[in-house]
Amino acid sequence: MTKAEIQFVRSLADKRARDTHGMFIAEGSKLVEEIQHSSWRIESVYTTRKELTGGNVTHIERKEMERISQLKTANDTLAVVHIPHYSLSMEELDNGLTLALDGVQNPGNMGTIIRLADWFGIKNIVCSAECADCYSPKVIQATMGAILRVKVHYVDNLAQLLQSAARRKVAIYGTLLDGDNIYAAELQECGIIVMGNEGRGVSEECRQTITHSLFIPPYPTNAATSESLNVAMATGIVLSEFRRPR
Repeated sequence: MTKAEIQFVRSLADKRARDTHGMFIAEGSKLVEEIQHSSWRIESVYTTRKELTGGNVTHIERKEMERISQLKTANDTLAVVHIPHYSLSMEELDNGLTLALDGVQNPGNMGTIIRLADWFGIKNIVCSAECADCYSPKVIQATMGAILRVKVHYVDNLAQLLQSAARRKVAIYGTLLDGDNIYAAELQECGIIVMGNEGRGVSEECRQTITHSLFIPPYPTNAATSESLNVAMATGIVLSEFRRPR
């Protein structure tokens, strides 16, 4: 690899560079293979595996892989991938189950939530501008390939989008401490589920759009427990309840 190539690949660890070039990096032979079999466009593949061949495949030494990798222990394959562009369909928002993330900033949480969405058949996630970038190396690794099957959209004003959906009679669900017990609540097949920031929860602007407040109760109800659930864990519980046959 040339110095310029190494510098370019390493620069994609930074969001500004990803936005400028419209590309991100994905590491690991399994993930790269999944991307190769998807509709996403790969710019280049760097690998230490001699059996991998192709027009955009470059064989490099282990030391070079360690220089461009964002992992503590470099994998054997890294791809530079073009960021896909999706349009946000109002019809899908009105007639499906959608996740809305209000300021989820931890990359690990973001990646896990995308995996959960994939597992529970959620096709769209709408994120506020403050959310972690889903194309950062940590998030991409945490999704374990789920990012290929879940469309992640970023909007400048999440509260405004939720208000618009509520006016169209879309159910807006939110997890709040004063909400109704989720295990007893009537949950619809369609709607938008709002999950809040790790520290402050759902913002006041988004809170005002919620039409159905939900609460995950501790067990037993009056027990002294942790102050709150991790947002990714809470998302898993909420999605499981929405998908539970009634």
